[in-house]
Amino acid sequence: MSAAAHTPRSVLVTGGAGFIGCNFVRHLLASDSVLRVVNLDALTYAGHPASLRGVAERWSGRYAFVHGDIRDAPTVRRLFAEHAIDTVVHFAAESHVDRSIDAPLDFIDTNVRGTAVLLEAARAAWIGRDDVRFHHVSTDEVFGSLGPDGLFSEDTPYDPSSPYSASKAAADHLARAWHRTYGLPVTLSNCSNNYGPFQFPEKLIPLMIGNAVAGKPLPVYGDGGNVRDWLYVADHCAAIERVVRHGRTGRTYNVGGRTERTNLEVVHLLCDIVDELQPRPDGSSRRDLVTFVTDRPGHDRRYAIDSRRIVEELAWRPAHSFEQGLRDTVAWYLEHRDWCDEVTRDRYDGHRLGLGGS
Repeated sequence: MSAAAHTPRSVLVTGGAGFIGCNFVRHLLASDSVLRVVNLDALTYAGHPASLRGVAERWSGRYAFVHGDIRDAPTVRRLFAEHAIDTVVHFAAESHVDRSIDAPLDFIDTNVRGTAVLLEAARAAWIGRDDVRFHHVSTDEVFGSLGPDGLFSEDTPYDPSSPYSASKAAADHLARAWHRTYGLPVTLSNCSNNYGPFQFPEKLIPLMIGNAVAGKPLPVYGDGGNVRDWLYVADHCAAIERVVRHGRTGRTYNVGGRTERTNLEVVHLLCDIVDELQPRPDGSSRRDLVTFVTDRPGHDRRYAIDSRRIVEELAWRPAHSFEQGLRDTVAWYLEHRDWCDEVTRDRYDGHRLGLGGS
């Protein structure tokens, strides 16, 4: 493993029209006035040009968007050559557990084969170079379900429960294998549940915000007691940049917010914030919209991240409390209903996914 600092100059961001990706593109361009970003995105249901509105204009000359698929090897190889790519930050993935239950092979194809195509393109383009970096972004879901105590560390054995988490676990293993076998300068990060602006409205927090505003039921799986560690997306973006610039190659870094909440606690707090910012005409609480529904198959009970490695080695800490981050998120969605309508039009109508249908 190398501890040498890395200075990105030309960065390929895959999946940069998605939730975390579009936030990272903005973060990276704003934090470094010299580097260039090439954003490769297939614009599937969760990636939309509306999430990148204004980026090309604000950072003219330093940003390029390419509509393409990470599984398309000729396109990926061309981008490395044409843009002198020295850094890859790999977000692109099918990422919704419920959708993976309905269509598992789509997740295997994109998340596993697509990652292998990227790794091979980087290996071919970077032969003999040590001024390059491939960062693979993953999830805490690869570790499976925790009991009531303990935390996921970087040494926790993988035990994925869903087709999504299994596909991400496979991609993680590929990234490590390309480092060990070929010497590719790879870093990895496994994060807890992200939330914040530009998240596709099928996910828990934006879905609940939209339903709460519309007076629709707020569907909570099972008894609402499933626990997640929540990480504000801006904090995650800062962590990724820190790993890319200062992380040790061959090293994995867990990134979490240390803010465990049950799903029901999250929904109740969200209701209270929506009530405060946009009260109902009769003054009643939106908590009465909560509706318990049948749990999803293989639903992990608890996730929690031990972030000590990135805190101690790279001096990263989350800057947002969960309460402030959630308040900022609710305010953003209330102010951007037009974005929600645009990205969901003909893509998602709010119906429940993940019941195992074909």
